[in-house]
Amino acid sequence: MEVEVKKARPPKSQPFTIAGHTIAPGERLLFNLPGANLYTHTPLDMPVEVIHGRRSGPVLLVCAAIHGDELNGVEIIRRMRSFRSLGRLNGTLVLVPVVNLFGFIHQSRYLPDRRDLNRCFPGSERGSVASRVANLFFKEVVQHCSHVIDLHTAAVHRDNLPQVRAALDEPGVREMAMGFSIPVIINSGLIPNSLRHEAGQAGIPVITYEAGEALRLDEKSIVSGVRGIVSVMRTLGMLPSRRIRTIRAEPYIASSTSWFRASIDGVFRPLVKLGARVASGDSLGVISAPFSSEEAVLIAKTDGIVICVNNLPLVNEGDALFHIARFGETGAVEEEIASHESNVEGDRLYEIEAINPTDPAASG
Repeated sequence: MEVEVKKARPPKSQPFTIAGHTIAPGERLLFNLPGANLYTHTPLDMPVEVIHGRRSGPVLLVCAAIHGDELNGVEIIRRMRSFRSLGRLNGTLVLVPVVNLFGFIHQSRYLPDRRDLNRCFPGSERGSVASRVANLFFKEVVQHCSHVIDLHTAAVHRDNLPQVRAALDEPGVREMAMGFSIPVIINSGLIPNSLRHEAGQAGIPVITYEAGEALRLDEKSIVSGVRGIVSVMRTLGMLPSRRIRTIRAEPYIASSTSWFRASIDGVFRPLVKLGARVASGDSLGVISAPFSSEEAVLIAKTDGIVICVNNLPLVNEGDALFHIARFGETGAVEEEIASHESNVEGDRLYEIEAINPTDPAASG
């Protein structure tokens, strides 16, 4: 006869200190982290919210808009922060919806020095604006956390299929990536001076959620992101398993990925959609010369799943048009993607936000 063994409750938590603020168990605090100033002496303060559970557990950072024009993550965090379930939190949740405030205000990927913030970590107190913002965020926030989920979209004029990018051989990373419970995982190497690389060097596991397009809100990507983060929190023991809704999916790890680029300049017409399965030899799209009958057909050179599509019809030779991920079971991945999208569309968070964003039932 099987005997059900109840898990022992985590011990009571102690006060949590971050960026000079101390939060008592069971409390939450919203504050602005003073950042670099513009030449007008206008501050680029960083909003931070800390929800500190009554019981001990991991310290999870969820951050967005390191690239200021990537908006889905900002909305994901906005929806998460009102979940009633956070009242039963074990550990600590740190939310930073907009890391790059300047880029967010100006609808730009970059900071005023035109540098990519995600290539400036761990930063410097005396460097450029991007270097100082990276240093502030890394020293005052990231280093106080035990796990990180970094939210991104594709660049402007590109659309990413919801996917997790992670260095799966790094300690603690595989558990988080699989726990996010979406169909596509890209085993992606660490780029020097990126948040993933520098946090990993400090022993902090990081996964990146990529979904949607810059300067656009995509409801499926948002709901999938919210539920994926909740699923990771359950995996880490931060939330109780019962009464917490997640969208389960079978994760598949891509063996490799390839970009397919424009062979001529012209007007681009895609023939395959995001998430579609393609086989070697399939036509991916057509590029037509605008003032002649010349056309070029882009042919797939491998089997795989389309995980990124260029949305801008006007292209130059060499522009990246499709990103294709290779899997051992391409057909199974395509089916899982379709099933996952269907589950997202049937999720009550998706329905409520589409019809009535103020309905309290949306709080989880």
